[in-house]
Formats: sequence, C-alpha cells, structure tokens
Amino acid sequence: MPELPEIEALAQFLRDHAVGAVVGRVDVAALSAVKTFDPPVTALSGRDVTGAGRWGKFLGMDCGGLWLITHLSRGGWLRWVDEPNPLPPKPGGKSPLALRVHFFTPEGATPAIDLTEAGTKKRLAVYVVEDPLVVPGIARLGPDALALTEDEFDALLKSTSQRIKTAIVDQTLIAGIGNAYSDEILHTAKISPFANTRTMSAEKVSRLYTAMRTVLLDAVDRSVGQDAARLKGEKRSGMRVHARTGQACPVCGDTVREVSYAERSFQYCATCQTDGKVLADRRMSRLLK
Repeated sequence: MPELPEIEALAQFLRDHAVGAVVGRVDVAALSAVKTFDPPVTALSGRDVTGAGRWGKFLGMDCGGLWLITHLSRGGWLRWVDEPNPLPPKPGGKSPLALRVHFFTPEGATPAIDLTEAGTKKRLAVYVVEDPLVVPGIARLGPDALALTEDEFDALLKSTSQRIKTAIVDQTLIAGIGNAYSDEILHTAKISPFANTRTMSAEKVSRLYTAMRTVLLDAVDRSVGQDAARLKGEKRSGMRVHARTGQACPVCGDTVREVSYAERSFQYCATCQTDGKVLADRRMSRLLK
C-alpha cells in the first residue's frame, strides 16, 4: 500500500507533470471505484489542473476547484501514460485499470494518468468533490505524522491504551503511516511492536518520535522526484525489516522475524526490539504458550 512518502511523491509528480494541462475525457473502467456521483466524473472535463495535494494516504488533483481524490488502498497505483489508448476501456473487464484521465498539455501532447488496482479485492476509491474534507476517510483523519510536535505525539499516544504497532497505523489517530513504515519506524526506534502506548517511558516516546520523522523524511527525500513507475521499487529498497522475513537484520545480524494475521503480517528484529524475545505468532501459538 502506498503510504505517506509515496503519496507525497505522487502529489509532487502531478504538480510537475499535470499542472497546467487541461482535463480531457475521463474514462471509468471500474464503476465500483467511483464513490461519488454529484458532481459526476465528467464534470472534470475541460478544467485546468491547478494543483495536487495529500491528506494522509489520500491523493488529490485540483481541477480548477473541483478535486479528484483517490485512495489507492493496498493494490492501487497511479501510472503516467505518454501515449494512452484513444479508445475508451470496456467497463467491468479483467484489466487492472480503474480510471483514466486524459490531458491536453500546453505543448500539444495528450498524455493520461491511469489509476490501476492489482488483485481481486477491489478497494481503490475515487471521489469527485468541491472540498476534500467532505470525503469520509479524510474527515476522519488524525493529524499528519509529519505535522506533529513531540508533545502532541506524546499526548496522542497517552490518550489510548493499545499496542504501539496498532496505534501508529490508526489513521484516525495519526495520518499517513501504514504497515511497512511502521515496521521501519519501530525497528529504528528499537521498540517492540507490542509495547503499550500508555505505559511507554518518556525516553521511548521521544525515541519513537525521532525515528518516525527520520524514517518518513528520508523516504520522502528518496521518493520525491522519482518517476511514478519507480516509486514502488524505491520503497522496497529502503526497507530494513519490512517484508524481509528470514533475512539478516542489517543492524545486528539476527534473523528478521514475522507475526502474521489473517490478511497481513509485520516484521521485526527480536535482538534490536524485544530483548531477544520472540513475539507470539498465530501460526506458532502452540509452541509459544
């Protein structure tokens, strides 16, 4: 799933490539992806692209006061196409394409952006709104992870009592962090994913806050300016523990371990984060009782 750094990079990519263009035809290939109907997506046609923005993990393109907002979810992505197929896609087909926006640039080119979604679980969402804050997911967002002061971060953690891994991916508490970067943040801070938010020491909270900003800002620096097609690879290349189960921790050399749930998993280093203790995994629960 694209998280704060990738969405920030995609927003900048749209500012660099789409701003100044005029929206042409909008093709809807997956009707289920469009969550709003008034105004319709066709209302975007003929409007100038004037900006782009990010709200947590939501991406928006400003089309002269009418916003095209998308949440890419787990399998979604944005692709820039220099020479798109001029024929409209067939709705309901097997293609990963969900929506295509055609442009007319000042230079006379006719590129497009494709919103695509891999996999069978179709969760990508598209909204056309006058105010991004009316999108339910945006309205529920907590403060942005990179906008928080350390005192505000501490207060948010102390306002709840739950595992820190669960807390920092809760978009209503802190916006922008997902499964991948939370693994990296906790590893950098040397904190167990199962640590409780309310009982964490002031020193650990400070360490976690510093790690959060360091990991996210480093990822933003590496991502912004990259071609949209290369962002996924850039994200993977910067990971030290996430999605690296069984590999050596780059800090201590211990084996990176995994805790698995029904639809997702997370990774950690027992030596760096849990004083050598192996966390209970549902698949190994009998062995760890």
